[in-house]
Amino acid sequence: MEKHIEGKNCIVTGANSGIGYATAEGLASRGATVYMVCRSKERGEIALSSIQSKTGNPNIHLEVCDLSSVNDIKSFTSRFSSNNIPVHVLVNNAGLLEQNRVITTEGFETNFAVNVLGTYAMTELLLPLLEKAAPDARVITVSSGGMYSVPLITDLQFNNGKFNGAEQYARNKRVQVALTEKWSEIYKEKGISFYSMHPGWAETPGVAKSLPSFSERFAGKLRTSEEGADTVVWLALQPKEKLASGAFYFDRAEAPKHLKFSATKGSHAAIDSIVVNLRSMANLLPLN
Repeated sequence: MEKHIEGKNCIVTGANSGIGYATAEGLASRGATVYMVCRSKERGEIALSSIQSKTGNPNIHLEVCDLSSVNDIKSFTSRFSSNNIPVHVLVNNAGLLEQNRVITTEGFETNFAVNVLGTYAMTELLLPLLEKAAPDARVITVSSGGMYSVPLITDLQFNNGKFNGAEQYARNKRVQVALTEKWSEIYKEKGISFYSMHPGWAETPGVAKSLPSFSERFAGKLRTSEEGADTVVWLALQPKEKLASGAFYFDRAEAPKHLKFSATKGSHAAIDSIVVNLRSMANLLPLN
């Protein structure tokens, strides 16, 4: 896979640790210009200089943005768009598993704000720059195998029933897979492809913090962040004719989105009303 992608501009969200960091490093080592979108300027700077020294690639940039805030995403995308740079690859990697119900300053449940609303707003607002890179543009969203356990439901902020962070995370990840499918359908004429993927269970700082007992139980048995990022980097490098837009990938191969007998398949019909909802929450114009 030693394919080089000089001259390609790649944006990776949540790039200062874990799979995001490994993805940014993997793309940088192949010559891409990488924009690392991180919430913390300090951690982002440390990660950036580490990637620069490991890869010898000077074309790495830090963009500070809090993915839990639609307003922050809007100011980042508008700032970034003013340079008119074509975006060849957008990796929606930033993710959160917060066990308790925490509400953001904008009034949204935090897991949903980062995993779903942030991912949606970031992608939609960067569409004009992705179009500039067509027909080679692609959006890769890092989902999780946890999504297999739940159907797509319209209770996006877990307002019904007792809040459960791990279940909310799985629900968010199911939304990402259904959104990827929807995007590939809506924007297929624009020369942009959309893929979602499951990195496998990797030993990342996020997993250690949000699932400490899982992390301890499987210490040494989980994947490294690099192994988790492998399919993301692979999806960024493959010729598009070898990939299926809208599909879900695992270990460099297309994987099913639903387990047999799990009755989640029909649930994807709810995505249309979810998209309407997300657009209104993010104050984006309705789709025609």
